[in-house]
Amino acid sequence: MDLTDLEIFARVVNAGSLSAAGREMGLSPAVVSKRLRKLEDRLGTRLIQRTTRQIALTEAGQGFYERVVAIMAAVGEAEAFVTRRSDRAEGLLRVSAPTSFGRMHVAPHLGPFLAAHPNLSVDLDLSDEFVDIVGEGFDVAIRIGELDDSSLVARRLADVHRVLCAAPGYLDRAGRPDGVAALARHVCLAARHQDPWRLEGPEGPVVVRASGPIATNSSEVVREAVIAGLGIALRSTWDVGAELSDGRLEIVLPAFRGSRRVAVHAVYPSRTFLPAKVRLFIDHLAVLYAEPYWDRGLEAVLSGGG
Repeated sequence: MDLTDLEIFARVVNAGSLSAAGREMGLSPAVVSKRLRKLEDRLGTRLIQRTTRQIALTEAGQGFYERVVAIMAAVGEAEAFVTRRSDRAEGLLRVSAPTSFGRMHVAPHLGPFLAAHPNLSVDLDLSDEFVDIVGEGFDVAIRIGELDDSSLVARRLADVHRVLCAAPGYLDRAGRPDGVAALARHVCLAARHQDPWRLEGPEGPVVVRASGPIATNSSEVVREAVIAGLGIALRSTWDVGAELSDGRLEIVLPAFRGSRRVAVHAVYPSRTFLPAKVRLFIDHLAVLYAEPYWDRGLEAVLSGGG
């Protein structure tokens, strides 16, 4: 049974006429009469006696009206309940994030977020693989990369600056490459999912196949290896900004950077009926990352790098 037909019936009774009910609902008297007749035909009984001047409920109509009023009140209460829940952050928020980024730039900011929303708890799952958000039941995922087209919704949170870098000790031993081609004579460090390197240089995009004695699925292993002086790596400033600032790492081939299409995104299943807990969490990160704090103090290093 169509709830709209029930609402029309109740409005006709309350307003005292078909035309008055139609004005309240933005419908013509003819449409109101047609919908009312459809309802009576479905029920197999007359609900309202109509005259040119007034209407009167039949005995069946009176009993039906009382029950329709109760139904419409229950529907209104149900809508209000859902609306209240959608405006309030509560329950469990399941978040997926890359291992290093989650540890360095998500976990430290959970305290203020949870303090602002005491009825909320967070399950933060760290992995360098792109998880199946819907299949594994995540509310939102933080992803870094060039996103493929999909049914998921993505909100760009921050640009990512990626530079080729190495420890000064390594460069003193192995020499400083004078061009992209020279990288073939160097130890290049990359996790499996980060190979090949897609660079942008003065003459456009360049693809470099990273090769070296270390194979790993962990971006954190690569980070520790490059700091330890084991080779050259393509790293994000959010990851090695401190080491670039204090000189433990230096930029190599500064005219070449990682693809500018790579960014930090919040990815979630649907834009429709986005739960408050997801919206508020994404907004929280968006404010933090709007002007990435991890790039503060690196202006001279990055500009000096060309």
